[in-house]
Amino acid sequence: MIDRNSVIGFLLLVLLVIGYVFYNNHEQDKYLEQKKATEAAAAKAKPAPAAAPAVVPVADSAKDTMQDNRPAAYRGTAQTVKLENKKLALEFSTKGAQPLSANILGYKTSSQQPLYLYNGKENELSAILPINNGAVSTKDLYFTPATRTDADGSQVLEFTADLGDGKTVLIAYKLPADDYMLDGSIRLNGMTANSLPVTWQMQAKHTEHDITAERNNSQVYYRFKNEDHDYFTIREDRTEPLNETTHWIGYRMQYFSTAFIADEGLSRGSIKVTNNLDTNHVSRQVSTFDMPLKSGVASFNWYIGPNHYKTLRQYKIDLDDMVPLGYGIMAFVKYINKWLIIPIFNVLSSFISNFGLIIILMTIFIRLILSFFTYKSYLSAAKMRVLKPEIDELRAQYKDDQQKFGMEQMKLYKSAGVNPLGGCLPTLFQMPILFAMYYFFPSSIELRQESFLWANDLSTYDSIASLPFSIPGYGSHVSLFTILMTASSLFLALYNRNMTSQDPNNPMMKWMPYIFPFILIGVFNQMAAALTFYYFFSNMISILQQFIIQKYIIDEKKIHAQLQENKNKPAAPSKWAQRIEEMQKAQAERGKKK
Repeated sequence: MIDRNSVIGFLLLVLLVIGYVFYNNHEQDKYLEQKKATEAAAAKAKPAPAAAPAVVPVADSAKDTMQDNRPAAYRGTAQTVKLENKKLALEFSTKGAQPLSANILGYKTSSQQPLYLYNGKENELSAILPINNGAVSTKDLYFTPATRTDADGSQVLEFTADLGDGKTVLIAYKLPADDYMLDGSIRLNGMTANSLPVTWQMQAKHTEHDITAERNNSQVYYRFKNEDHDYFTIREDRTEPLNETTHWIGYRMQYFSTAFIADEGLSRGSIKVTNNLDTNHVSRQVSTFDMPLKSGVASFNWYIGPNHYKTLRQYKIDLDDMVPLGYGIMAFVKYINKWLIIPIFNVLSSFISNFGLIIILMTIFIRLILSFFTYKSYLSAAKMRVLKPEIDELRAQYKDDQQKFGMEQMKLYKSAGVNPLGGCLPTLFQMPILFAMYYFFPSSIELRQESFLWANDLSTYDSIASLPFSIPGYGSHVSLFTILMTASSLFLALYNRNMTSQDPNNPMMKWMPYIFPFILIGVFNQMAAALTFYYFFSNMISILQQFIIQKYIIDEKKIHAQLQENKNKPAAPSKWAQRIEEMQKAQAERGKKK
């Protein structure tokens, strides 16, 4: 138990400690006040040394004063300057004197918005200047703009950058009053060089209904000074060197193109591309090359506009090669398109505004042109049907000797005056037209956003239903024109089977006409409605032609009588039949030796 004296002693000890703390704090405050007074007196007697410039922050006004001492090209504020004619509305930035956007007038996106081929800071046209060991690029300089209108209505925009010490850069653009071709030049004053390293970068915007189709049609074309051409499709990240002096580099989207052209040529170039972008952009290209300087000037032209064959052809530098009218193993069909299909299309579209009706009239006209081959094909098929009973007898007679059967079959054809390939050759002559149409319709910008029947846009697929899932090789929509094309192809195959003799020894040929339409249905489901409608309507005309020819023109009784009469005549030598017969005899001899 704690006694009274112990409690009093503990309380006295606590009071003593508290008193000491207060006293100590009082003395510490008194000491600090005295120290501050002493330091203040010392400061009056001897000022403290100034702080280092790297540590002391500079006021904004001081920064502006420092920048004002630099040449005008290195300081400024970016502004936007516009050039516009009847076809293009272009925007440029005073920083870099380079393009910001290109609005192609007269066209809309699939969502009916103004159509910009490119728009944003990711687009660039810049040059490395021959000063400071290549450390200065025009894209980092600030230019002073000046605009004027020439007597011919051309809009001229001149950018000037003053680098000091008598060095200036002048970048000029001239936009004619009614053209897609922009003239340009880069002039150096006070700087000496033989060529100018240039970077041209562009990121194309998504403008069409199907971005997958846009990317599949995104290509780079280039024409060399020796007039050779080359191209590649942008399917992945890729860098392509240009080992020869290049006349122009073209960047093609599905229906719009841009091309950078230098009559003096582009050397030591390379093109880097990618389509791994967001859904607002199709692909991007970065081209680097050297432009020759003549008297300090590098001149160029710049096409920005529709991928329209007639428009591109007028420049006479093969820009029309960017319209894919046939390439690869089918390159020959582009001449059919250039000299037959396009002229017919242009004539019809000059006085008919409904493009569905134009396709109908084109189909009828082309089928009339090919009617001679169609008739010869059906006539040959009729001759083969007439000879079928005799062929069946030979097949039964020589069922164990196919080589002998083949030889006797050829003798029968020869004596009757029948060419076994008579039905195939006319069909082969029609195939180039079918392939030409395959390239023509999806490449025709005239069909873009033109409606017909239920198709809102003939340049893309007609969708009558959207599926809640995607079928591999088919897609997530249903194209009615594709279904009609497939159904008419099957009906035509069935009709031909009933009208054509069949070879029981070749079951693949028996079923291929029915399998083939189903193989292609997935491909054509993604194709332009104009193309699938053309094939459907062409099939319907074929069915009608075949019915009329078989019903009212070809008389199989007369054909049979003529063939029997031919057998009694001396057989005219046929080089083709002789060659086949000799091959069969040689094969038979080799079989005997074995």
